[in-house]
Amino acid sequence: MLIHSASQLLTLKGGPQRGAALGTLGLIENGAVVVRDEKIVAVGTTAELKNAYPDEPTLDAGHCVLMPGFVDPHTHLIWAGDRADEFEMKMSGVPYLDILAAGGGIISTVRATRKASMETLIAQTRPRLLRMFSHGTTTAEAKTGYGLQTSTELRLLKALLALDDESPLDLAITFLGAHAIAPEYKDNPQGYTDEVVNTMLPMLKEWWETHAPRLPLPFVDVFCEHKAFTLEQSRQILTKAGSLGFPLKIHADEFENLGGASLAAELGAASADHLVRTSDADIQALAKSDTVAVALPCTPFGLAERDYTPANKILAAGGMLALATDCNPGTSWNESMQFAIALACRYMRLTPAQAIAAATINSAHAIRRSDLIGSIEVGKQADMLILSVQDYRQVGYRYGTNLVKQVIKRGQVYSVDVGYYRTA
Repeated sequence: MLIHSASQLLTLKGGPQRGAALGTLGLIENGAVVVRDEKIVAVGTTAELKNAYPDEPTLDAGHCVLMPGFVDPHTHLIWAGDRADEFEMKMSGVPYLDILAAGGGIISTVRATRKASMETLIAQTRPRLLRMFSHGTTTAEAKTGYGLQTSTELRLLKALLALDDESPLDLAITFLGAHAIAPEYKDNPQGYTDEVVNTMLPMLKEWWETHAPRLPLPFVDVFCEHKAFTLEQSRQILTKAGSLGFPLKIHADEFENLGGASLAAELGAASADHLVRTSDADIQALAKSDTVAVALPCTPFGLAERDYTPANKILAAGGMLALATDCNPGTSWNESMQFAIALACRYMRLTPAQAIAAATINSAHAIRRSDLIGSIEVGKQADMLILSVQDYRQVGYRYGTNLVKQVIKRGQVYSVDVGYYRTA
């Protein structure tokens, strides 16, 4: 298939972008792409590729923007129930960590998720996946973490594998047994840390090799935060996970600066996420590493807070910055990377070009798939979007609406309609 007549083709070629290079779009006017067998085989201008591939079936981009599909590298996609009551409490002035300490927050969702069957979990998660896809996310990271016990965490993994099989959207799965201290260990956080290290992680390795032997091992993540896991406990968990061969991620500096970002850089984690209270020393450590700084602007927005990830400090230091939705039931029930980009432009002072690069090639690197997705280059997977606009700057400028007209996933074309998608 020859996709032609794109007003602007954003290739994002050249790999993950650091520091001042963020926002290099590789723009081709009147661009075109040739796709065969789910892969990109040629990129150029419409005139060049029509001449080189005169007999290729065609898809007219209609003088609209053609760009890579969004990659969402941080979501808590699978859960049961909702927390609308807690939203009302937060808007009344109750701090999030106080709600968590009183048995609400994550623990509230844990109670609902533990009670839910795998069928219920799949049924409640599927619509979120479809909304992500219709808004242009072609690959998303998805964490467990609302089980906090081995049996439920494994049920969440099984449900995510089933959703990955049935959905056109690809999932990169993360094990987050260390999302919060399990209620059974409320007064013994070190005991739960030891449970994760000595029981959960070895069982995860055995379970995964039995149930998903052809897939790479999932990421292992930890919530390094006051009233969750200390820096020492986070090190204990991630060190054990690394010794078992798991790739690593960390939640760090959402509310307090505990040093989690530096720990991520030291251990070679794929990403450190949130990073609202990150110190200058931690930013320098990230900048010297291959660990991606993942900003989640929907989360402080969802909490009605004023502080966001210091994106320009990270870029000035030469770091790699990515964007994600943090889709979750408590602080950011949002499936749209377009909205994350709009917030990043306003509250993190990114340009639309920087935000697009952070939401595509850099976010692909945050899940270690930048060799496969995140840009439009020969040999990569054909995951692309045709927008309904002619200028890429409309992304970020506009919000609260869906600018995606068609999603191309592994070379298959899907036309987006209100609230769902269908094969074109």
